Amino acid sequence: MYKSKGIQAYRKDSIKSDLASADPHRVIQLLMQGALEKLALGKGCIERADWEGKAAALTRASEIINALRDALDRDVNPELVDNLESLYEYMIVRITEASIAKDTGILDQVMGLILQIKGAWDQISPADKQAAYEGQMEARVGAV
Repeated sequence: MYKSKGIQAYRKDSIKSDLASADPHRVIQLLMQGALEKLALGKGCIERADWEGKAAALTRASEIINALRDALDRDVNPELVDNLESLYEYMIVRITEASIAKDTGILDQVMGLILQIKGAWDQISPADKQAAYEGQMEARVGAV
């Protein structure tokens, strides 16, 4: 019991530390990882018939996906943002359906979608990240 609480406290501190020093790209990676973890937890809760745990995990997964949607920058690439926004909304609908139907297959589908997006996100080179940050800074300075 104490060991589990200690591990949870360490993970929270580790995540907070990672977030405190993270650039925006890393924050998105952490959000995607968090969504995957909550979906996996929700799936396990369904398999164990832990309905309270399922509700908490899937609600948190939906909140994280909403945070990803809210982080989209329409100024950078409006068409891509529209597509991602629609995909994130679809994921939230599917998570709700999985929760109601207690269907782990739907959660597998959502996890697969997030993994595809995360895989592409993880492949962004440092040079491309830097160019994107510089472009965002120029756009913000120009807007002032």
